[in-house]
Amino acid sequence: MADTQGPTPRLPDPTVLQETWKDIAERSQRLLQEFADKQAKDGAAAAPGDVLNLTGTFLDFTAKLLADPQKVVAAQMELWQQYMQLWQTTVDRMAGKPAAPVIDAPKDKRFADPAWRDEAIFDHIRQSYLLTARWLTGLSKDVEGLSEQERRKVDFHIRQFADAIAPTNFVATNPQVLRATVESGGENLVKGLRNVLEDLERGKGRLAIRQTDMKAFEVGRNVATSPGKVVFQNELMQLIQYAPTTAEVYERPLLIVPPWINKFYILDLKPENSFIRWAVDQGYTVFVISWVNPDEKLSGKAFDDYMLEGPLAALDAIEKAIGVRHVTAIGYCIGGTLMAATLAWMAAKNDERIAACTFFTAQVDFTDAGELTVFTDEEQISNIEAMINKRGYMDGSEMATTFNLLRANDLIWSFVVNNYLLGKDPLPFDLLFWNSDATRLPAAMHSYYLRNMYQRNLLVQPGGITLAGVPIDLRQVRIPCYIQAGREDHIAPLKSVYKITQVFSGPVRFMLAGSGHIAGVVNPPRANKYQHWLNDTPRNPPTVEEWIAGATEHKGSWWHDWDKWLSALSGPKVPARDPARGGLPALEDAPGSYVKVRIVE
Repeated sequence: MADTQGPTPRLPDPTVLQETWKDIAERSQRLLQEFADKQAKDGAAAAPGDVLNLTGTFLDFTAKLLADPQKVVAAQMELWQQYMQLWQTTVDRMAGKPAAPVIDAPKDKRFADPAWRDEAIFDHIRQSYLLTARWLTGLSKDVEGLSEQERRKVDFHIRQFADAIAPTNFVATNPQVLRATVESGGENLVKGLRNVLEDLERGKGRLAIRQTDMKAFEVGRNVATSPGKVVFQNELMQLIQYAPTTAEVYERPLLIVPPWINKFYILDLKPENSFIRWAVDQGYTVFVISWVNPDEKLSGKAFDDYMLEGPLAALDAIEKAIGVRHVTAIGYCIGGTLMAATLAWMAAKNDERIAACTFFTAQVDFTDAGELTVFTDEEQISNIEAMINKRGYMDGSEMATTFNLLRANDLIWSFVVNNYLLGKDPLPFDLLFWNSDATRLPAAMHSYYLRNMYQRNLLVQPGGITLAGVPIDLRQVRIPCYIQAGREDHIAPLKSVYKITQVFSGPVRFMLAGSGHIAGVVNPPRANKYQHWLNDTPRNPPTVEEWIAGATEHKGSWWHDWDKWLSALSGPKVPARDPARGGLPALEDAPGSYVKVRIVE
């Protein structure tokens, strides 16, 4: 056993231990009573159902798997042969003989502790798991009769199961946890149990795993600190105008439309990585929409309400605030999907107020929308609708869990090990604080988005979507557009984002950034991280593979390339505008009050 013979086991202070167990018992009793009271009040509706229809999916999958027993037997025989080979290498290692691993995963951070390779027993456990996980995740590949959607769904949930049963997630099979247990006399497990109870209390009976020190950050104090004023608000959003840092600014202001699935301050975490502050420093008058965190009162707000009360209302307010009619814009993620729809709506109305638009990791054609499509078959959407229509909104914690599942080892299981098995508190990390600051989604909007974009893919079809009584066609968008995609984006996949280049009719500059959905966007030049690719062909080829074949890699951030593109479309320089002295009265200081509404503390 790895290094467990070194330090002498330390016995915990019995007085402290007694007080700790008393606290745990009282809190557990209170949580159980609250759960029982909720069950009695809500009845059967409070019990979690099979919203994702996993039972039906796996029953169907199992039936089709067993329809060809020869393949099943062959796969099992291959696995058993690998197990026997592993047993032989383990025996050789224990006898002091050299033995190459049967399977390895050198980049798997779960097995970074040296004991997983240095100690024969833990190396055997590790390789046994890797063999089993590979076998599990490969089960669906040769099963006939599965649709592509069914196969994707089965693969995704089998991978979730494989991640959950990793030996790192259990006390008895994790050498790091065993060492900590011996060295602390078990205090790590007691502290871990206390952390579990704290997370259950924070989540009001739901396990809300802390990813960071939630007390280390406060919106407006040490995140979302760029100075500015809220100059307009309605039911759905507050509009922030940021204070200039240059004597002159470009005539055309910049409107940023962030996603309402998350909060806008991912673009303003801290001064050194704030895209908002950097854009202000380049001489742009920056306006940002801060979406409300809706409750049941806004359950009827639909996708076109987000257009009317979001970017369109913002355009009216900007003109009143600074007296300028034409602007440039950015849409991020679902905010980009909304902006694409808004541009098409404006084109149909001959509204030319947006002169150029940038899209951060945004999708308009959902044919290749990635793993999120595993949640969008008819039965799942119907179940989700039944759940959210009753309360009027999609709970932000449920959305956060969905996104965390896409990277479960990093965003779920690593914190289970750290917080509950090792008994440690998570470190302060502003990005994970933002990631935990979830937002609700109105029931009407969420259902419309799932059905018409992910399920039916109507947005990309001419006339497929009607907003505020106007059928829209994305091909009527003729203004210059800058498209950013992330090479490793697991939420808006590269292949999906690239499809925009084949839809809009105006000049489109496509840029591929290194990293994923967040770091691919928030990559300030001073960090000198990652890379980006550009292809100066006058016409974007039909596929992203062709585009990449002709692209040139550039080290570092893409922000300067975007600035060069946008500055040429932003008009001449004019005296800087003070948001406190514009045509609209300042309602409150940035970042405003809407962004401070939290659903889990």
